[in-house]
Amino acid sequence: MVLCLLPVLPPELRPIIQIDGGKLMSSDINELYRRVIYRNNTLIDLLTTSRSTPGELVMCQEKLVQEAVDTLLDNGIRGQPMRDGHNKVYKSFSDVIEGKEGRFRETLLGKRVDYSGRSVIVVGPSLSLHRCGLPREIAIELFQTFVIRGLIRQHFASNIGVAKSKIREKEPVVWEILHEVMQGHPVLLNRAPTLHRLGIQAFQPILVEGHAICLHPLVCKGFNADFDGDQMAVHVPLSLEAQAEARLLMFSHMNLLSPAIGDPISVPTQDMLIGLYVLTSGNRRDSPLWLRWRLDQRVITSRETPIEVHYESLVGHISLYREIEEAIQGFCRAYSYGT
Repeated sequence: MVLCLLPVLPPELRPIIQIDGGKLMSSDINELYRRVIYRNNTLIDLLTTSRSTPGELVMCQEKLVQEAVDTLLDNGIRGQPMRDGHNKVYKSFSDVIEGKEGRFRETLLGKRVDYSGRSVIVVGPSLSLHRCGLPREIAIELFQTFVIRGLIRQHFASNIGVAKSKIREKEPVVWEILHEVMQGHPVLLNRAPTLHRLGIQAFQPILVEGHAICLHPLVCKGFNADFDGDQMAVHVPLSLEAQAEARLLMFSHMNLLSPAIGDPISVPTQDMLIGLYVLTSGNRRDSPLWLRWRLDQRVITSRETPIEVHYESLVGHISLYREIEEAIQGFCRAYSYGT
């Protein structure tokens, strides 16, 4: 590629910023442009004012101009990169463009999306299948405009500025309105890479403490997710059409079968299987799990606390073995009658 004219970036892409103390900090590209201009002006002086300049000197200056242009386009292409007074390598065009944080991938190919967030997922075994837990700081940011509207409509704030100040101060009325807004608004959860339809599903959000998104363990298979540090993105559908589509087609409890082969997606595994075994083990007196149950029952009885209340406070609502066994037997009888 032969350049007859050198392109110049707009000033907005190579700004000069004033820092503390009144000092100015310039973009690296400005320094590289200055170097090109200085060497090019020197070459022009040699060609115009001094006609008796030796050809070797002119050729040497042309090489210096070419070197400055090469450094502007790709610093370090000639070996040793150009550095500033602090021994820091200047960033050239190629450094600004290439890479994950370059102009194309950071600004042009991917942009920040409004009404969206991202956080690590953790298990929420007490959640319903179609619910997810959103941290307060994420939820208030996602639904901030809806909360502002609620504050103004219910006369808790006279204008947008007052409403925003109440949100910043985290007044109790803010969480009440946020809870009302979230009850009627589904959210979409997505885990990259989205390789099939179940990679993005809709959930009914609830407020949780902490900084992580809570997810029911049975929906992990559709996302191909686990709880070892995976992150998921959350999006808020804005239009009524998008909300209706999320409720009718994308809720997790409506996507229990694989769209490819029809096999069940929400299948209990690992700890869930152990829990089901404990709950349905019956009166097998040779089972160590049954002995543990009897021990827990005696301890709780000694404290005069109902067994249901104790287990509900620990791990959610769990019925007695007898009730589980009767329910399974009733289901089997109904199934046999139906077939």
